[in-house]
Amino acid sequence: MSVKGIVKGLGITLKHIYETYSEDLRVGKKRYGTAEGILSRKSVDTKGAFTVQYPEEKTPVPEAFRYIPFLVYDESIDGEKDIRCTSCGICAKVCPPQCIWITRTVNPDTGKPVPKPAEFFIDIDICMNCGLCAEFCPFEAIRMDHDYEISNIDRFAHHIYDLEYLLKPASYYAKIRPTQFAEDDAVRKEKEAKKAAAKAAKPA
Repeated sequence: MSVKGIVKGLGITLKHIYETYSEDLRVGKKRYGTAEGILSRKSVDTKGAFTVQYPEEKTPVPEAFRYIPFLVYDESIDGEKDIRCTSCGICAKVCPPQCIWITRTVNPDTGKPVPKPAEFFIDIDICMNCGLCAEFCPFEAIRMDHDYEISNIDRFAHHIYDLEYLLKPASYYAKIRPTQFAEDDAVRKEKEAKKAAAKAAKPA
């Protein structure tokens, strides 16, 4: 590398240092510790360093961000969890690393399967966060979460999520993914309306 190249590189570094401190002095404390400050530093118009001081500061993730899947349930009038999952197994079949295991509930009296999971496990150390399980689920029962702070030293105790841990209410889903939730809800209502219309059209 030539001396000219080294000097040019050092010049760029010094420029960023100068712009960082000059911008900090110009904007003041509002540049740090606030949601507005993070958005300002993420902007294309920002100058100097724009590193977020994690974990004190956290960059808001976009709505389409996906991490570990979770199971959606609707809250019934009596407060029970109405799990959308029917344990059809499509998510487990399309999962590329095969990190999903499902056991279907069986009626003890008849021995026939019940469309509800008895057990549902996801090995989060194997999950590649591709979102295929959520994409192929016909019941909007499995969706991708935004929670990325899941590191732990005990793999078997904390990194294999069971049914109870995976379950989250539809209100949580609506909060983290409002656009997708609205689209899914509209499709569900349309399907229910078509079913109701078809049922009403049948002769008594």
